[in-house]
Amino acid sequence: MTYQTLMVKLELGRSNAGLLRIAADLTDRCYANMIGIAACQPLREVISNEGDSFIAADVIDLDREQIDPEMRTAEAEFRAALEGHAKAIEWRSAVTFGSLSGYLALQARCTDLVITGVASSGWLDTSRYWDTTDLIMQAGRPVLIVPHAADKLRLERIVVGWKDTREAKRAVLDALPLLKWATHVAVVEIAPESDLASARARLADVVEWLKRHGVAATPIAARSNGADAAELNEIVQRQGADLIVAGAYGHNRVREWALGGVTRDLLLCADRCSLVSH
Repeated sequence: MTYQTLMVKLELGRSNAGLLRIAADLTDRCYANMIGIAACQPLREVISNEGDSFIAADVIDLDREQIDPEMRTAEAEFRAALEGHAKAIEWRSAVTFGSLSGYLALQARCTDLVITGVASSGWLDTSRYWDTTDLIMQAGRPVLIVPHAADKLRLERIVVGWKDTREAKRAVLDALPLLKWATHVAVVEIAPESDLASARARLADVVEWLKRHGVAATPIAARSNGADAAELNEIVQRQGADLIVAGAYGHNRVREWALGGVTRDLLLCADRCSLVSH
């Protein structure tokens, strides 16, 4: 099992060099097809009930003039970084008044894995803002989240955050190609003391299943101290993890995450990559 087609999401108006180096590395490992994608919303004049305009017309015109050059720059950056690494490369882009995350999620129908950076803040420019959580919840594909500071794909040590849910099962299956490249895999479940024996039995099943797929993994059942996110983060640090694998559950509106107390910060704002699946 490997990824046959990868998709990398580029941000407009900024360098994507680190993200593209990781995308090229993963493409080399899989010898996969690669799709580059970018999208934005055009600025729109917003009129208040009093008739005041929130965005001046000349600002809207300038934005529209900038979109095409930004798209061309992103495409050129993508092609320069991926040329010679993939079996075939393809570029997709759109200017839409709809949700950017929704557009990206729809396009994910043609890929095995979406590679993306962490979304930049949308407070100042909502026309370029996309929501990473919405993308994960809607894509129907695993999403590899790359922090801004990353410039190299490290997969030697991987931690799988386990909870006995459909989403966690989906995530570990989606991560199998990456797990097979790792030299050390730990499968971690955090549980109340009364449930630790059951947690060990669950982890034994997961570790045995991974073994049948050629992945040697270590089970870690940790007693919950009421702050599961902090406990998992400590384990991740002790394990020296390069990548976290986790499932996401719930609804876009409430931004729920698997593993109970695991926060978005642990997966979206860390200094390591995360593979998240819903």
